[in-house]
Amino acid sequence: MTLYKKNFLKMLDLTSQEIEEYLRVAALLKEKKKKGEAHDFLRGKNVALIFEKTSTRTRCAFEVAAADLGMHAVYLDPKSSQIGKKESIEDTAKVLGRMFDAIEYRGYGQEIVEALAEYSGVPTFNGLTNESHPTQILADLLTVREHFGKIKGLTLAYYGDARYNMGNSLMVGAAKMGMNFTACCPAAYFPDPALIQKCKEIAAQTGSVLRFEEDPAKGSVGADVVYTDVWVSMGEAPEAWEERIQDLSPYKVNGNVMKRANERAVFMHCLPAFHDLGTEIGREMKARFGLDDMEVTNEVFSGKQSVVFDEAENRLHTIKAVMALALCDGI
Repeated sequence: MTLYKKNFLKMLDLTSQEIEEYLRVAALLKEKKKKGEAHDFLRGKNVALIFEKTSTRTRCAFEVAAADLGMHAVYLDPKSSQIGKKESIEDTAKVLGRMFDAIEYRGYGQEIVEALAEYSGVPTFNGLTNESHPTQILADLLTVREHFGKIKGLTLAYYGDARYNMGNSLMVGAAKMGMNFTACCPAAYFPDPALIQKCKEIAAQTGSVLRFEEDPAKGSVGADVVYTDVWVSMGEAPEAWEERIQDLSPYKVNGNVMKRANERAVFMHCLPAFHDLGTEIGREMKARFGLDDMEVTNEVFSGKQSVVFDEAENRLHTIKAVMALALCDGI
């Protein structure tokens, strides 16, 4: 198997074997990092990092991964490039493809990163779009394997809004890897029916079981992983907070949700998380709605079952694997 020169755009594009290869190399490169062993075998390569949405983990992971691999990274935010404003996506892609060995994009529609891949002619990586967040899923899968020694046959329960990038990508990743998946939320927040059908077809081949549960008391029963995400994504209107708080408050991950899960269950969150009043938005929601937390309580977030910072660190190692496999023929 080779992933050389392969784009990394969404989980649906990948076979189970390809996901396994990314995880294998991520674990290998993580071990080298921990031992202080050099692995800068991409010296002389250059990667363009396009960020239309701000980021902490994704940007740091790509920049540190590039440095560890010996690459040079150029960061482009909306203020420092003309992408989509004075220059079309197609023209931008053709220019960047002449100058860089690879491109990363974090922003809005999936069609943008797909166009960058099509017209640039170099490997292109999805750092996040509205529809998909594949680099996060690789980190999640690596974290699950590290804690349980396996992925297949485990059960992940996702609480919250399952319609967008995280709910979509977790469902696909679970189906591809034979992991059971439960979306626990109001029916209006279930993933797109067409995507559910595709995932059911995949699950029929891998042994995964997909469930869609409206009762928050049932969603985590038997779960090995309880996962949640912020209720309002970047780029959505501020008015969305009131509606989401009203609809999703019953699905907050608290101590009772964790108690109904398996004894060894872990809590995961892709971050940032509104688990206390340590953020501007958290304090604003406290003033408007009297909330001390939102999608997860601080008891769970900071508790012994939480592996959120293991998960955050693994963004570095899995992103490094994606770039290394795309730009090096054989690791």
